[in-house]
Amino acid sequence: MLDHGAPPHHDTPAAPASPGPAARLMRRKPVERLVAEGGQGEGGSLRRSLGLWQLTMISIGATLGTGIFVVLGEAVPKAGPAVTLSFVIAGLTALFSALSYAELAGTIPVAGSSYSYAYATLGELVAWICGWCLVLEYGVSVAAVAVGWGEYLNELLDGTLGVTIPDALSAPPGDGGIFNLPALVVVLLAMTFLLGGARESARANTVMVVVKIAALVLFCAIGVQGFRSGNYENFMPLGMAGVSAAGATLFFSYIGFDAASTAGEEAKNAQRDLPRAIMLSLVIVTLLYVLVAAVAVGAKPWKGFTDSEAALAQIMTDVTGQSFWGTLLAFCAVVAIASVVLTVLYGQTRVLFAMSRDGLVPKVFSRVHPKTGAPRANTVIVSLFCGVLAAAIPLGQLADATSIGTLFAFALVNVAVVVLRRTRPDMPRTFRVPLSPVLPALGFALCVWMMGSLSTVTWVVFGIWMAAGLVFYFVYGYRRSRLATPDTSQVRDASEVK
Repeated sequence: MLDHGAPPHHDTPAAPASPGPAARLMRRKPVERLVAEGGQGEGGSLRRSLGLWQLTMISIGATLGTGIFVVLGEAVPKAGPAVTLSFVIAGLTALFSALSYAELAGTIPVAGSSYSYAYATLGELVAWICGWCLVLEYGVSVAAVAVGWGEYLNELLDGTLGVTIPDALSAPPGDGGIFNLPALVVVLLAMTFLLGGARESARANTVMVVVKIAALVLFCAIGVQGFRSGNYENFMPLGMAGVSAAGATLFFSYIGFDAASTAGEEAKNAQRDLPRAIMLSLVIVTLLYVLVAAVAVGAKPWKGFTDSEAALAQIMTDVTGQSFWGTLLAFCAVVAIASVVLTVLYGQTRVLFAMSRDGLVPKVFSRVHPKTGAPRANTVIVSLFCGVLAAAIPLGQLADATSIGTLFAFALVNVAVVVLRRTRPDMPRTFRVPLSPVLPALGFALCVWMMGSLSTVTWVVFGIWMAAGLVFYFVYGYRRSRLATPDTSQVRDASEVK
């Protein structure tokens, strides 16, 4: 017998249907939620203590030094004197991507950088791929720069004490050594600063950046005295292919501006200051890169750069005939390159912090120390990983692996800025990419073109890295994503696919 007092069965609200596998892979995290969660971690929050000056110094600190102090010796043999053109091409590629970064950093001022931008626009799977590329970009970059730091440390020790660290302890396997101890040491020193908090790290970085810029100005003033126009006679000996190959390697020198975007949750006025810091730092760095490269090639025949990872110090010594100037530059380079390690390591920890908060990597990476406001466990784990990597892998392989991860992430950012313009045109933007979508499309195309210039071995390594990342995502992140939990109120919004 029917109970006429009860509501008909067909009026009972049905439980929301669970999204299918494809929809779950494309679920997006609402921008409002990304911003609202800014700074929040396990057991504490990040502290907003960075202004425009500190953010710009983070960008310059992460960028200036990698291409000039370290990779110039790798790039010149590929392009010859036209390496200056390679710097310009890499800088233009970075500029188009920097414009997209500036718009998204002002719109979505969070710690995850391009990972978070992709999560809000392209879906979880693409965001994971982007975040995994950032792990490659930042982590391997720290290791690559640390290797170059060891080269300059040896130059400094030789010029001051007349001793050097034996090859067995200053070079990785494959380069005539067993273990690169200096590379590990500089990563651990950077870790010590980072454990003290963002403000303390920013202060140390600012001092190192000032030393770095002063060193490059000094190099130009002395190096130009040895300038020989004949060194430019055969400007492009290896053709445009060599220029683009060198540009692809040098592109890893421009990752600093997106390191500033990882400070979105520790900036005092992120929406205003992040776009300014990104653009200002890129302009300063590109001008210095091109100027120093032009002087270096003018003072030394391009064939003499082979296997020279401390090229600038050697040029100073050759031009003056005195070891003092080369030793002084080596000292400045030791300080300067340490700032790259510090700031890029900072960016790596903040990207993993954001991924951990979203549930895609273990919670330990988003655990914040209540006194310092720093993700301590995250910092220690990342530092040890990067330190061991630096001690065991040769520089050239590290630089190319960093370049491909960077280019892939930048390409996605150029897509993300166009998608967000179309899906959320009403959002307030403190900076807008001019001529969109034309310039983002050019940025995307240049990134793809430079990726194609990298070696087959680099692509194989990248493919293995991405395959490992996808396995990790489907085994761990796919089910633990916070957007997948039933009590997440905005799952349906985030999982909509338009």
